[in-house]
Amino acid sequence: MKSKDPGKKSQKKKPSRRAAGDTSLLGDQDLYLFNEGTHSRLYEKLGSHQIRVGRKAGVYFAVWAPDAVQVSVVGDFNGWKPGENLLHARGQSGIWEGAVLEGAKKGSIYKYHIVSRFDGHAVLKADPFAVYAEVPPRTGSRVWTLDYEWNDQAWMASRKEHNSLEAPISIYEVHLGSWMRAPEEGNRSLTYRELASKLADYVKGLGFTHIELLPIMEYPFGGSWGYQTTGYFAPTSRFGTPEDFMFLVDCLHQNGIGVILDWVPSHFPTDEHGLGYFDGTHLYEHADARKGFHPDWSSYIFNYGRNEVRSFLMSSASSWLKRYHIDGIRVDAVASMLYLDYSREDGDWIPNEYGGNENIDAIEFLQQLNRMVYEEFGDVQTFAEESTAWPMVSRPTYLGGLGFGMKWDMGWMHDTLEYMSKEAVHRKFHQNNLTFRMLYAFQENFVLPLSHDEVVHGKGSLLGKMTGDDWQKFANLRTLYGYMFAQPAKKLLFMGGELGQWSEWDHESSVEWHLAEYPLHAGLQLWVTDLNRLYRNEPALHEVDFSAEGFEWIDCGDSDQSVVSLLRWGKSGDCVVMVASNFTPVPRHNYRVGVPFKGKWEEILNSDGKDYGGSGQGNMGGVEAVPIPFHGRPYSVNLTLPPLSTVFFKPE
Repeated sequence: MKSKDPGKKSQKKKPSRRAAGDTSLLGDQDLYLFNEGTHSRLYEKLGSHQIRVGRKAGVYFAVWAPDAVQVSVVGDFNGWKPGENLLHARGQSGIWEGAVLEGAKKGSIYKYHIVSRFDGHAVLKADPFAVYAEVPPRTGSRVWTLDYEWNDQAWMASRKEHNSLEAPISIYEVHLGSWMRAPEEGNRSLTYRELASKLADYVKGLGFTHIELLPIMEYPFGGSWGYQTTGYFAPTSRFGTPEDFMFLVDCLHQNGIGVILDWVPSHFPTDEHGLGYFDGTHLYEHADARKGFHPDWSSYIFNYGRNEVRSFLMSSASSWLKRYHIDGIRVDAVASMLYLDYSREDGDWIPNEYGGNENIDAIEFLQQLNRMVYEEFGDVQTFAEESTAWPMVSRPTYLGGLGFGMKWDMGWMHDTLEYMSKEAVHRKFHQNNLTFRMLYAFQENFVLPLSHDEVVHGKGSLLGKMTGDDWQKFANLRTLYGYMFAQPAKKLLFMGGELGQWSEWDHESSVEWHLAEYPLHAGLQLWVTDLNRLYRNEPALHEVDFSAEGFEWIDCGDSDQSVVSLLRWGKSGDCVVMVASNFTPVPRHNYRVGVPFKGKWEEILNSDGKDYGGSGQGNMGGVEAVPIPFHGRPYSVNLTLPPLSTVFFKPE
């Protein structure tokens, strides 16, 4: 089925008409909330905004630079001359504002020329609140008005149920610049509009419920994949205009696909045009490098204790949720925010006021951020990439938690991939790698991630991590995906994983689409599609992901045969799915498993099916439960467990 075209109609917004001399968009309440650290809609006030004063059309500019002695707007409308269009300080707020009523218009390129009170330091800075920038490597900001008519009303009206903790949430992670390229045109990346229908059709066909985009906020260095953000309010201009990005989101929504954005409030790059040393002082970042400079990424760390920085970051998150209809934000590198000694040696960090390593300012900011998101946008979700055992990441702030909706289960990812990298004959000694997560699985609302981080920097592809010959590698990967979808948690898979790419991800190349022509790769792609279909259609596999009531081991201790079996329960007491995984290439015949109900148990999915590239072994459509107690249950079934397989059953 072809995706719906959102259309290209735009809703033109006329600049507001103002009395002569009245150009400010900032009220006293805005200034108070900004300086208090609670303003979440600064994008409506700061930055550049088209206005009309009397009969004149112009542009209003406002920027925060409290330690400047002079701020002027320079651009293609005044020959880039400092001092030509001066801004004026607004009281004690630290904000400079003013209007350019001659020459500046939509599309104008500009920067701020800022002269510091310290040593007369002068620098050209891009607008921190710009919604559109020049295409890198150019670094100017553009005056822009967001004119777009949305056509996703049906999605927006129903998205609360799509984003519910009880909903099936299966996420396809995408790097827009390398998902699909145009080799016939110099291997260029596709634009937002070119991607829209292609991405929507593909993701919808695979059955994923959401996509997650690696950061699309403007960034200067392509090799950072967007994680070195300079434009916290602007979708990168590499792929088109802000309206083009809206078109992409709109198209996905109209095809029933939610959109999650990677967002990076943990650090920002040192590029001169960016936020660092903005007004001749360490304005956005800590002055002390032991708190303000990140050794891993050679980048600055936000000063979360500064009220205006909190307003800036909260407004960025709010901007994506409100203006771009985004359905969730995934906060990157949360652990680096929480710990003052993160990636630092002794003596290279400053303890908090209580002598500990917790970053109290960052904790309070994350709690404030999540409160704001769920108060203002009750039908979205926030996700934390938090790689430690920090408690209550996805628990409400009123209970002392950080307030996220969900957290990535990095422990599951590491343990499971380590297990799958073992030769099958050795796996019986590592059964705990498979089962350990159930000791903590309900302490947080988890997402199981097989993300981009697992297929870069020499780690190889997911398929490459599997052991055995080629057939066994594919069978192992199908087994892994089946086991993943059987676990209580939401799911995430990085692009290319559904095809079984041999090579690891390269951000300058596209997904290896030609692989779909080969049976084993096509079979894996079909398996992922059928897993998503089953996951969405069976309430037992998604309704109770975050409570022990939704999960029950049948037998997790059969390490000698490297088999695990489990039950997944829905909210209804008779809604159940039984799953068994065989992690060896040896078929297990007459494998008895205890079950709660008598009657026939239908085999509803089997990773060893021939359509998936398997050997075609199975249970002839189902098995009959007999009144032979086993595994502490009143009935049992006799199964055939194919080699390297995950098999799903449910009672008829």
